[in-house]
Amino acid sequence: MKPLINAEKSSKLKRTWLLALCLMLVVSLVAGCAQPAPTPPSEEAPAPSDAPASQGYTPGTYTSEADGHSGPVVVEVTFSETAITEIAIVSQAETAGLGDAALERVKDQILEGQTLAADVVSGATISSQAMLAAVEAAVLQADGDVSALKAAAVVRPGDGVVENLTADVVVVGGGASGVSAAIAAAEEGASVILVEKTGVIGGASNLSWAGKLFNSTIALENELEVDLEAAITHWIEDSHWRVDAAVIRRYVTQSGETYEWLKERGYETMFLNFFNEQMHMLPPYDSREETLRSMLAASVEQQGGQVITETTAKSLITNSEGDIIGVVAEQADGTTLEIAAKSVVLATGGYAANREMVKEHFGFEGVNGGLGQNVGEGLQMAWEAGARVPDNFGGQMLHQTLARGTADLKTVYEPFEASYPLMLSYLPTLMNVGTSGARFRDEAATLKAVAAANTSAFHGPFHYVIVSAAQLDALESTGMNGIQAPRLPGMPPEFYASFADQFTLENPWENVFEVFDTMVEQGNGFKGETIEALAENAGMDVAVFTETFRHYEEAAESGTDSAFGKAAEYLLPMGSEGPYYAIIAEINNLGSIGGLTINRNFQVLNEARVPIGGLYAVGMEAAGVLYNDTYVGNGVGIGYAFTSGRLGGEEAGKWAMEQ
Repeated sequence: MKPLINAEKSSKLKRTWLLALCLMLVVSLVAGCAQPAPTPPSEEAPAPSDAPASQGYTPGTYTSEADGHSGPVVVEVTFSETAITEIAIVSQAETAGLGDAALERVKDQILEGQTLAADVVSGATISSQAMLAAVEAAVLQADGDVSALKAAAVVRPGDGVVENLTADVVVVGGGASGVSAAIAAAEEGASVILVEKTGVIGGASNLSWAGKLFNSTIALENELEVDLEAAITHWIEDSHWRVDAAVIRRYVTQSGETYEWLKERGYETMFLNFFNEQMHMLPPYDSREETLRSMLAASVEQQGGQVITETTAKSLITNSEGDIIGVVAEQADGTTLEIAAKSVVLATGGYAANREMVKEHFGFEGVNGGLGQNVGEGLQMAWEAGARVPDNFGGQMLHQTLARGTADLKTVYEPFEASYPLMLSYLPTLMNVGTSGARFRDEAATLKAVAAANTSAFHGPFHYVIVSAAQLDALESTGMNGIQAPRLPGMPPEFYASFADQFTLENPWENVFEVFDTMVEQGNGFKGETIEALAENAGMDVAVFTETFRHYEEAAESGTDSAFGKAAEYLLPMGSEGPYYAIIAEINNLGSIGGLTINRNFQVLNEARVPIGGLYAVGMEAAGVLYNDTYVGNGVGIGYAFTSGRLGGEEAGKWAMEQ
């Protein structure tokens, strides 16, 4: 989807950005989850003031809760007659190192400032809002004045303070690409400062499962070799030649070296022949951030550089020639950092958590399963410095199917039972329809994550997976074998890690109807005793759905799907008796693709396609030149992140050392 490329384009992007800034503090989904936002604090709050709230409370300790990212956040709030004296977090299940840290920081700000205007923590918006909402509920129980608390602003100790720092290279963003760039630049002899918006190092690599590194030594040892020239040719042709062939060639031909580069520095991946694709599984989840921090300590910090977290880059510093000579950033305590540098590497992860930008430039309205902090500041900084927006701007990494009811079901059932709707969303033997009630694909597309995601997203914000009483009976009797599942649902491993022993084709499902009835009761699906009733309850066109159902049953009986050509072995009859259920299935967007035009050396180009001196980009922000419209590679995202970071960091380091 191509944006305008002139003054109109610039105006459009700026309007989008202004909307983004307004929405940043209240709208941001976090990694890997289709969670609703918690109940926010009451709206129409007055503008904050610097004076602490002065009011009265009914003394005592009150228990309250709000929905966090991973479940309820339960707190006990203690009040004296005049103040909030203590906040105890009774229980929470937020992301370690990010969500739980956000709870603590917001708690401290509430107590120190006697305020409900605490800052939302970057990357942990839902967790932050959950703490605010839970404390607000307790304030109401204690007969406190919520409006007064919201009028008391947080006073940050660093407000108005400016610190000046100097480095050869500044890397903005501490995900896989940013960490790799910082290490590679340091190994070129450069002093490096890495600034990361959140308190966590690793970004999306902490959530990913595997990357594609072409013809690594371990892949060749396992006798799986790819014809690189054929792979490059196919990639370019499949993208209709609307890509930068030189960047693709550099990734494909040099990504194999990234395997050894990571291994030598302590980040060991495990090779997996994934249906003849060269996948490299990342280390255990709980070891990844620690390993990356150790790698930074052994390179960046050992050479006198710094890793500065909870610091958000705000703008690029330019000289009179338009070259980039530094970064202005803001720390969590309000301190402004002015960092002078010879080169800057942008690795800020794109804008997938910016719903307005994604909808405007791609038309997608599904779930952001990536990082909540990725709202596009890095792109905005580069655009303001003259960077060219790629002609292919707008593409996203649509990569998984989600069942909307999973999270809510987990509050009632064990993970295996709560995942029943999710598992069925990945099977080709069930009928899929759009919101009108019409089929829109050969359901065998569900066997491939990218195909499943893109075929659905093209037809609306969600689709329905239809399952009948006969099929649910079969699941209770003989498990997924009962509905002719050709193989286990192709969900990411983290989706079924907690019930891997039950995740088999032959394992009978228990409490199936109860689970699906609960799904409907929770508002995450629909039920009908007849197909007409199901259509009406789900808001489908009754005539369209009944006709679709009739044609599908005829196809199942004859073995010939004249509409979409689905193979006979996947045409499972629905049955003539209800009840019937419709699972709401949504698509998971793991990240935006691109936003900056780069060359093969990862230099950011201006409108004339000439490199901007000293400015580099790696990772997803630099992936817009790889695809015609959207991501189509299995494992390419994380493989390209590490590889582009390694190569881009080398280039930025060399540039800096030559100045």
